[in-house]
Amino acid sequence: MTATADAEAAANELTPLADYLGSVLRRLRALPPLDLDLTQAFGNVLAEDVVAPHSFPAFDQAAVDGYAARWEDIAGAGRGYAPAGTPVPVRLNVVGDLGAASWRPVRLTPGSCFSVAAGAPLPLAADVVVPVEWTDQGMAAVEIYRTPKRGFGVRRAGEELPAGTLLARAGSYISPALVAVFAATGIGHVVVRPSPRVVIVATGDELVDVGRASQPGQIVDANSHALTAAAAEVGALAYRIGICDDDPEGLRGLLEDQTLRADLIITTGGTGTGPGDMVRRILSRREGGRAGPVAFTEVALYPGTALGFGTVGAEEVPVVCLPGDPGAALIGFEVLARPAIQLLAGAEPVFRPSVRAHLLETVSSPRGLREFRPAHVAERRGGGYTVQPLRGGPFTLSGLAEANGLLVLGERVTTAAAGSTVDVLLLDRRR
Repeated sequence: MTATADAEAAANELTPLADYLGSVLRRLRALPPLDLDLTQAFGNVLAEDVVAPHSFPAFDQAAVDGYAARWEDIAGAGRGYAPAGTPVPVRLNVVGDLGAASWRPVRLTPGSCFSVAAGAPLPLAADVVVPVEWTDQGMAAVEIYRTPKRGFGVRRAGEELPAGTLLARAGSYISPALVAVFAATGIGHVVVRPSPRVVIVATGDELVDVGRASQPGQIVDANSHALTAAAAEVGALAYRIGICDDDPEGLRGLLEDQTLRADLIITTGGTGTGPGDMVRRILSRREGGRAGPVAFTEVALYPGTALGFGTVGAEEVPVVCLPGDPGAALIGFEVLARPAIQLLAGAEPVFRPSVRAHLLETVSSPRGLREFRPAHVAERRGGGYTVQPLRGGPFTLSGLAEANGLLVLGERVTTAAAGSTVDVLLLDRRR
């Protein structure tokens, strides 16, 4: 058998990525709902639909500073001309002032108006607010030089959001603007899915903490820092535990302790089949004829084929095991851990948005593996997108740091020619 045939045979034994993700995500459930004060709700996902209990605006009010009047009293303002050629104003008596804190109901009589501030309750019978700059700004009486359209400067009760309006559906992300909408319609509490608590653990005797350079026999732990940031970016409450040596009892004890504070545990390192891959050896070990708590699967994914998923502890907290290579760990997070966090949070959709883009450079890809390659995606002036693969391939940290997208090449693709159309996942980069 040739080397190519060997490679193809090995690829055929791998689990397709879509099948693997489906089997994992079906085992997860959104976290139980929680009633939160509105001030704490930002960043969470709604667990149920929210309907406006009250209208917004709650009452007829002035939308601008000016004079509240009856339109028929000012309809002729500025339409006639004096002998000197200047427009003839309409003169009204100013019978009072209304601010946003005014609460007593008042009524207009013909030939009168009220001076009003934006947000003030509208006097009964008023159907227009004349902006201050269209008048002489009089106090006891005012001259109006221009006639606005009927209804100008007026906001009617329920004009924007009548009571009973569906404000947001379950699964919606609570943004600052949505918080404002809830507050304006009289909502003080909402039922949400809590932000998942995610614990990140890096494993390996070779790991040392940041602040120094790697040396032979030592590798700086970039993964736990990067994965903690990635989990926080998704909206999780992320906790970096740090480095765990390849000690079986130490690893078991650490994971057991973390089940008390975690909704999801992410480990990095030790997922392979080599002599030092302690995570796989410990968590997949059969005991009493039963399979280990975590199943490790060779997935048709490039980079990083070995992924683990299962539960640990009496609480059966989900655990995701990612490879130790930094590039493979970050890609594994995007493919597996991020959707898991989104699902726990009740967010929809769980996957990043994707676009079809015009490929600017020919690339090759390993047969039988679904490759995720760092790339730069841009909108074309005439519509659509272009995508430029970044140098170094999927393993390069510099490429991942620069990328705003991930070029996706399917299992059957060995070469994607420049000019072809490909799928690209859009990364959330706040730049």
